[in-house]
Amino acid sequence: MKNILKLSEPNVYARFLNAPVLHPLVSIIHYDEVSPIRSSLNRYGVYGLFIQRNFPKNLTYGMKMFDAADGSIIAVEPGQIGGREDDGEEFHISGWVLLFSPELLHGTDLEARMKEYRFFSYFSTETLKMEPSEWGRITQLLTQLRHELKENPDSPSLRSVILGYIRLILEYCQRIYIRQLSKEDTNSSDLLKRFHNLLREYYLDGRQLELGVPSVKYCASQMAYSARYLGDVIHKATGGTAIAYIHSFVVERGKNLLMNGHNINETAHMLGFDYPHHFSRLFKKMTGLTPSEFLEK
Repeated sequence: MKNILKLSEPNVYARFLNAPVLHPLVSIIHYDEVSPIRSSLNRYGVYGLFIQRNFPKNLTYGMKMFDAADGSIIAVEPGQIGGREDDGEEFHISGWVLLFSPELLHGTDLEARMKEYRFFSYFSTETLKMEPSEWGRITQLLTQLRHELKENPDSPSLRSVILGYIRLILEYCQRIYIRQLSKEDTNSSDLLKRFHNLLREYYLDGRQLELGVPSVKYCASQMAYSARYLGDVIHKATGGTAIAYIHSFVVERGKNLLMNGHNINETAHMLGFDYPHHFSRLFKKMTGLTPSEFLEK
């Protein structure tokens, strides 16, 4: 099992970096003030925005490796795994990280809005690339919010102020995300994103508990396409089949559930499998490992 830093609350990461702890539900870290730092592979129980001028190479996002563009944002949400395992080396990094607990959002309009921020999905591995003016505005908001946290004790009014800042920062991220989408291919690329978001929402809404693992036929009907047409477009975009894409999505979600402490039976049930051995068989087919062997790595 890899060495994973469990971010059950925002200040776990602050303490890891020896950064100031400012509020029980929010952490704002200015990397320039704590560098050099060591890397960490994180299991997130919080929302996070990594807003950086430079990123380490070979980051993990989900179970995939990628290199993030300089001057961009990586967004993470509870249940995800990302970062880079600590190899003992220190490095300098410039930028910010904002981490906030889901508890802060409970009962607010922002809690419902979070589903609409697609940039938190593992699918968005391109990162959010900021214009220089956006870097300035977002970092200014983080600076102002940090002053609020330093100068005021926790209270309902402070939490309202915190939510206002976070909402504004997320709307900047949304604008960047929409701008990037508009520059991409609007045919197969757009449909693939819709397909991926449909799968994500299927599980967020708990439909698998009633309907089981999603099928190509179901997804096609929800997108108002024939199963054959959907299959053709997915093949054009990925080189693989639609069912293979669904299975890959399900197995990646299963990996995260396993690494978040769920056993094989629980994971199979949470993914919509009728029997645990069906999940184990698919997992072995897709990864070459049984779920137990995966956890022992």
